[in-house]
Amino acid sequence: MSNIILNTDSYKASHYLQYPPDTTHVYSYVESRGGEYDRTVFFGLQMFIQEYLSRPITKENIDEAEAVYAAHGLPFNREGWEHILYNHGGMLPLKIKAVPEGYVVPIHNVLMTVENTDPKCFWLTSFIETALLRAIWYPTTVATQSWDIKRVIKRYMDETSDHPEGVDFKLHDFGARGVSSFESAGIGGLAHLVNFKGTDTVTALLYGKKYYDAEMAGFSIPASEHSTMTSWGKDHEADAYRNMVQKFGKPGALVAVVSDSYDIFNATEKIWGEELKDEVVNSGAIVVVRPDSGDPILTPVKVVQLLAEKYGTTKNSKGFNVLNNVRVIQGDGIDINSISEILRLLKVCGFSADNIAFGMGGALLQKVNRDTQKFAMKCSAVQVNGEWRNVVKRPVGDKTKHSKGGRLALLAENGKWWTDGWEGNQWQDQMQVVYRDGSFERHITLEAVRENAARFMTM
Repeated sequence: MSNIILNTDSYKASHYLQYPPDTTHVYSYVESRGGEYDRTVFFGLQMFIQEYLSRPITKENIDEAEAVYAAHGLPFNREGWEHILYNHGGMLPLKIKAVPEGYVVPIHNVLMTVENTDPKCFWLTSFIETALLRAIWYPTTVATQSWDIKRVIKRYMDETSDHPEGVDFKLHDFGARGVSSFESAGIGGLAHLVNFKGTDTVTALLYGKKYYDAEMAGFSIPASEHSTMTSWGKDHEADAYRNMVQKFGKPGALVAVVSDSYDIFNATEKIWGEELKDEVVNSGAIVVVRPDSGDPILTPVKVVQLLAEKYGTTKNSKGFNVLNNVRVIQGDGIDINSISEILRLLKVCGFSADNIAFGMGGALLQKVNRDTQKFAMKCSAVQVNGEWRNVVKRPVGDKTKHSKGGRLALLAENGKWWTDGWEGNQWQDQMQVVYRDGSFERHITLEAVRENAARFMTM
């Protein structure tokens, strides 16, 4: 499954025969043409380069691809791939430039460019589009959504908390079971960890270590699921919760307990608030009560209010109440809108954002697609007979699909970003060469990616 020659769309196999005669270079770019967010957090290219572009193609790969395409009814450019094998050691003769990972760039701007470096491989730029675009749009979109949610939570933390740095643990990734594959869990889960440090997606930790030098990219705490609670039976609901406190309730520790198996409000008020209150307090731990059903906005707010009545609160320096001994995490029905409304209601009721954290699953890692940010990779220039030509797309029926022409640069000054022609430009291109002819030229750590994304949070 690692054969890059087969990592494309079927129609790409015939494209080497379709360019103008004497074409020697094809230049393409990637941008977000709009979408749900007004900017994008660029992330994920490094994973693709290390996994797919840092190994040479082989004769076996060429033989396999030729057989597949022949049976599939398509021509195959064996001469072109053998040229790469014998003249480039199997490494793809491409130059890829990209904005540094973690940079937050307004939509409608170039994020990455691709061009062939060998005139005989002009067809390669477009051939790689399918795999390369997929490698970028998904982690960039997840990172963008996560970053935008962090902006919302950070605003309420800044307004209501004495510890705004705690924002890093306010959105927890529950999405491993909701994605389409193990690879999606790793890529999407790590994209979330660009902005936050809480996750239950173990695969993301593996990807962080393998591709971005992160010894431990995220953290979690002991937590229950419904089976470990309901297996005790309804009559022993309190015993199930007590067991969690006894097993994990150590001074300074956090333990999360799903508490809606029967009646979340009875569990909050009577069991946590009365029957087990002394055990919770004496344990020295913070017990995090998790509703998982009901109105996703009103339920967690009511649970906070009930816990405040039972455990009391401490007023912080900003005049907002912080629960003693307990917290709440809401993981059902969570998206940027419900998070914003929950935090708004808590603030109106006098509660700090410290009191609650959020979990997102499929909505974080799976409820996105290429059109969420309208990603596209388009050819913008070709060289024919030694002369460069600008290439543009101008469909009359949809101006949003108009493409840029020429070889491009991403420019920035005083917080403003724009895309312009590359040649003769007085400004410094924000994109950097990250891959050239099989060489990975610019490695970045997860910590550096996080620093980039955080820096743009205040701009």
